[in-house]
Amino acid sequence: MPNSGYTASIHAATAAIPAAVWNSLVPSTQGMVDNPFLDHAFFLALEESGCATARTGWQPQHILLSDASGAPVGLMPLFLKSHSMGEYVFDHGWADALERAGGSYYPKLQCSVPFTPATAPKLLVPSGDPAIRAALLDAAQQLAHQRDASSVHATFLPEAEANAMAADGWLKRLDTQFHWHNEGYASFDDFLESLSSRKRKTIRRERRDALIDGLTVKWLTGADLQEHHWDAFYAFYEDTGARKWGRPYLNREFFSRLNQTMADRIVLMLAYDGDEAIAGAINFLGHDRIFGRNWGCTRDVPFLHFELCYYQAIDYAIAHKLAVVEAGAQGEHKLARGYAPATTYSTHWIAHPGLRSAVADYLEQERRAVERNQLLLDQFTPFRKGERLDR
Repeated sequence: MPNSGYTASIHAATAAIPAAVWNSLVPSTQGMVDNPFLDHAFFLALEESGCATARTGWQPQHILLSDASGAPVGLMPLFLKSHSMGEYVFDHGWADALERAGGSYYPKLQCSVPFTPATAPKLLVPSGDPAIRAALLDAAQQLAHQRDASSVHATFLPEAEANAMAADGWLKRLDTQFHWHNEGYASFDDFLESLSSRKRKTIRRERRDALIDGLTVKWLTGADLQEHHWDAFYAFYEDTGARKWGRPYLNREFFSRLNQTMADRIVLMLAYDGDEAIAGAINFLGHDRIFGRNWGCTRDVPFLHFELCYYQAIDYAIAHKLAVVEAGAQGEHKLARGYAPATTYSTHWIAHPGLRSAVADYLEQERRAVERNQLLLDQFTPFRKGERLDR
């Protein structure tokens, strides 16, 4: 697929691209990929475990861009999809509208990390050359025509990347997550001192009540992670998945593969009653942040979800001097626990002119609503007035 002096090749598996090539195109610090979800090993585990494959509606179509000499200069992780599940940016209404008008919304192309609502660049161009970025976008649109796909969607983008894609004619969408920011806190108590007295007391009570029956929490990472820990965690994850959407997206093999290749980028937090693990939360380590992803339990303990997913992550970030905790999608209840509203971005290219026009009008109204809502949410953060600015 030639493109403006570059050649775009389509790869039906991450394994078809050497890990050294893939990771050379991903932002890195001192030889380590900054965002664990962009690592070749993470995509490989998703695909080779059977979680993200054509059979599950996630057919890899990764675009690798090379220059005239054959050197790789850009990468766009991409999937041909037959549904909209596992994305966390909802377009079911768009699909319904096109189907009602006699069109077909599926298949579509999805530029994302499957099942992972964490912000990360998706147009992987180490040089930052706008021409290479434009060539990747053009290749994705050409591929959509070749695959008879209705649209291309890029989700959980950095703001600058979303703005650049919008300048190229893609539709920009906003949403809200809740992130915790480390303002140089020396301890969890130091963080609590930045909150209003009432919120401080509430969090202390929640932490006390979560572990009141003698429960303990262990942080496990690297060589300390063993298969029996994953057996326990997967039981928790299955229970939560079954209650939320009927069938968990990730299988047991996926976690074993991660343990073999990315154990140093994982922190598994398990709650124990004596020697028995009763709940757990999985976190991934980035260059300057920790990403909370999945959790589950086999015993309902008040506030244990908050303790494992939010407060322990804050403890870890403070102890390891990490700047941000990203606690996953949605959840306004995080606001009262020190997590502030953060804007997330996605962009969308839609082939059908009528649907594109309707979606553009809708997104303009939605963006205004998201911005208004965030201004409102900012008024309900638990911090003492001016505290975060002071720091």
